[in-house]
Amino acid sequence: MEDIQNLPIDIQTSKLTDWLVDRRHCSLKWQSAVVAIREKMTAALQDMPENQEIRQLLSGSHIHYFHCLRIVEILKGTEASSKNIFGRYSSQRMKDWQEIVSLYEKDNAYLGELAGLLSRIVSYEGPALRKQIAKAQQLQQDLSRRELECQSAGADMKERYYAACKQYGITGENVARELQALVKDLPATLDEMGKRAACLEEAIQLYTAFTNFVCDWSEPVLPMLTFIQRHGNTTVYEWRTGKVPMVIERPVVEEAPLDMVTEETIDWGDLSGGASTEEVGSGITVEDGVDWGITLESGKEDTGTGGIDWGEPEVAIEVVGAGTDCPEGVARGEDALSLLENSQTRNQFIDELMELELFLCQRLAETSEEGDLVAMSQFQLAPAAVQAQSARRTRVLLADVRRLLEGLTSLRMQHLFMIQASPRYVERVSDMLKQKLKQADLLVLKRASLAQRRQEALDDQARLEPTVDLLASRAKELQKLIEADISKRYNKRPVNLMGVHV
Repeated sequence: MEDIQNLPIDIQTSKLTDWLVDRRHCSLKWQSAVVAIREKMTAALQDMPENQEIRQLLSGSHIHYFHCLRIVEILKGTEASSKNIFGRYSSQRMKDWQEIVSLYEKDNAYLGELAGLLSRIVSYEGPALRKQIAKAQQLQQDLSRRELECQSAGADMKERYYAACKQYGITGENVARELQALVKDLPATLDEMGKRAACLEEAIQLYTAFTNFVCDWSEPVLPMLTFIQRHGNTTVYEWRTGKVPMVIERPVVEEAPLDMVTEETIDWGDLSGGASTEEVGSGITVEDGVDWGITLESGKEDTGTGGIDWGEPEVAIEVVGAGTDCPEGVARGEDALSLLENSQTRNQFIDELMELELFLCQRLAETSEEGDLVAMSQFQLAPAAVQAQSARRTRVLLADVRRLLEGLTSLRMQHLFMIQASPRYVERVSDMLKQKLKQADLLVLKRASLAQRRQEALDDQARLEPTVDLLASRAKELQKLIEADISKRYNKRPVNLMGVHV
């Protein structure tokens, strides 16, 4: 018997209510009884004495049987004056709460309610709060990750903005004005390149001698290249007529209006999602699939007979054809442009440069091959300039040609030619660069919004965690009350409610 007395009674919390009903500790209709008790309790709470302890008891989320017992004990002190000679209280407050306690004790309805409260906390309220806390924590992690992504993307967008400005040779403070300012130095730059072409005399003579020897060529070889090598970057009029113009009337280029595009006139699209990108040949990425109609290839390309395609920009120039009436000695319209400013003559110049480059590459490959008896026999009758040319000297000539060619076909020079030819090109580039800067600013604002949402999630977590702790303490309190009550019914055998975790 002593062993049975010390044997604990283990009850699973999720099955506690069924256990109490099966062992007839409370009836099946305990819930209906509790509903009636709750109605009487609501009416009794309307008239309560001013007492600090009662106020604390009533501040809880759910008042149960043991709270009612404590309220009756307190009322015994506050309502002592209403006690008659028979030891009964005439106070309606005391009568109401004594009736509530009696209804709770009838068929042990209070035990069923306590078991229901504990099961609800353990099975529903606790897990729901834990889930909300876990959701808030996950949301904080996601928002923190997206903050870092926005920060990285914003920095990358600004870096790309300044990299694009660097490609154009500007600082980016006032894009349109800086782009137009670049063109002011373009004539001087082209004149300098025309002077540098003077170093190509030996390469041109070598190519001419080689062509005449191999092909018996009668027509002029590299006419444009030869002319610029001798005379520099002269006007188209001098190239066409062979005479230096007395008067040069340069065409008036319409300037692009500055700062026309504002943030209100640009449709930035949805920058928060995955924006599509379209790569422009200049190495600049245009966001949101905007087609600017600009394609520039940064590398050199052998175009065969067509030369390099600089595009067909919109030119606001009054063109006077070669056959129109024009006073003698006056260079007007396209004739007033320099050879390297005019797109047609510049393309011809570049074509001939590339032709000379390919020739020197081939000669370098041939002269570098040792012991080629067939080649040596073929050039025994060649001019002295061809026979005396060494691989080392050919390499020097090739380097000169490539430097000049690279200077004319560089990405920056392509931009300058487009800016000079088309005011609309300045607007397009300004729009594109402003879009990058606007996207960077929007990413900064988005990061601030994400930070605010993350703080709200953190506040929610801070608000929910004390509630979980409070539920855990209530569950422990209910567990002890139920275990003690059941233990009294089994001669104080130890009772363990299993699975009480919040």
